[in-house]
Amino acid sequence: MKTVLITGATGDVGTHLRRELAGKYRLVVSDKRNLKKEKGEKFIRADISRMSDALKITKGVDAIVHLGGYSVEGPWEAILQANIIGCYNVFEAARRNGVKRILFPTSNHATGFYRRDQTIDHRVYPKPDSRYGVSKVFGEALGSLYADKYGMEVFCMRIGNVNPAPIDKRRLSIWFSPRDLAQLVTIGIEHPGIRFEIVYGVSGNKRSWYDNSNAARLGYKPMDDSEAHAPEVLAREKPGGDPKAERYQGGVFVVAEEIPNPAPLPKGRQKRRTK
Repeated sequence: MKTVLITGATGDVGTHLRRELAGKYRLVVSDKRNLKKEKGEKFIRADISRMSDALKITKGVDAIVHLGGYSVEGPWEAILQANIIGCYNVFEAARRNGVKRILFPTSNHATGFYRRDQTIDHRVYPKPDSRYGVSKVFGEALGSLYADKYGMEVFCMRIGNVNPAPIDKRRLSIWFSPRDLAQLVTIGIEHPGIRFEIVYGVSGNKRSWYDNSNAARLGYKPMDDSEAHAPEVLAREKPGGDPKAERYQGGVFVVAEEIPNPAPLPKGRQKRRTK
């Protein structure tokens, strides 16, 4: 039985994944926050922004599912520490500890500035919709580097939204059921010959914006489709909304500004920029 590390194990996706993979692997679960470990799990509290912690949690595992990080748009310093420095630390610690296989759950927000009337595949140029999305593009690029330079095996999943059921109209296109998540993660852990792959972490949704043929090539056969939930979801959907958010796949992330620009132009140049 393989030993699999799940970082960010207290988050929603980590909680679903731990439940779905229970008994299938020896699970090492890690997070900055304490959690109540389940039977068969080993918990290690760690802050991945510290290399010493990253080295500690990646020792002696066969594969890593790197869910740890800041999961929404927010303060740049938080995204920098968790999603840039933390991501680098996990990849580098894995290399030093001889871990070959890393599953990096990237995000639909790495491509959120594609329009909803477009169908995109794994080969499109990244178009992040937020600083959070930029951090996920960084992780994909880092994975490519470590695959090509160090021979690591990297499986990137551009995850939509993991929930037992889709919660709004946008998520009808990007819904990812927990059991389909577990299936795709299992492929990422077990499939032989992976070097560097990008797939979309979504169920087999009729309304999907993604050509997920690369995942199908690797054996992914989603069991769920959001269309079964569409009547209920659409009945409670409120009309209107920001036109820009409705135009792009990233939704409200394309307009969200929770913080000022972390690198604003000098005051003397700001007026010129707004003309």
